Amino acid sequence: MKILIASDIHGSRYYAQKLAERFAAEGAEQLILLGDIYNHGPRNPLPKDYDPMGVASVLNALVSKLTVVKGNCDSDVDTLISDFEFVSEAVIFTEGKKVFLQHGDRFSIDKLPKNCGDAFIYGHYHTGFIRRAGGVLVANCGSTSLPKEGTAHSYMVLEGRRLTLKDMDGNALASDEM
Repeated sequence: MKILIASDIHGSRYYAQKLAERFAAEGAEQLILLGDIYNHGPRNPLPKDYDPMGVASVLNALVSKLTVVKGNCDSDVDTLISDFEFVSEAVIFTEGKKVFLQHGDRFSIDKLPKNCGDAFIYGHYHTGFIRRAGGVLVANCGSTSLPKEGTAHSYMVLEGRRLTLKDMDGNALASDEM
């Protein structure tokens, strides 16, 4: 199964639509969002085309293929415009490998979750990367709308045991296998 993983849309209708387009172009079967969907947060500038209701419209159209992990900028009121639930964390299995997913406000490469399995994927920091910490593949999908530290607007594709970080034009930036 091909899964697209992204984070930190922060209310940008432009990047939500671009993400939906990348989801279709990738031919992915599932879309996992790792939080900070609608609100820009007090430390971030307003992203391009800030329109939380527009983001909801784009994402609600994908509800049957969507899993959304709650981020630190997501609130209970966000569920009122969403046709989907927000979960605190998620675990998926692919080809016998366990992948732990969380926004990144509680865990990071420096503080891995207990028993996270073979891989830990998160967002929150807006800086995309794929690295190893001990025997665990650790990845940050970056931010679709507000990347930091000179990193690209990005997302990830998980296909089988291969994880690939891509820019919003679909160009591979990094890749590794569990």
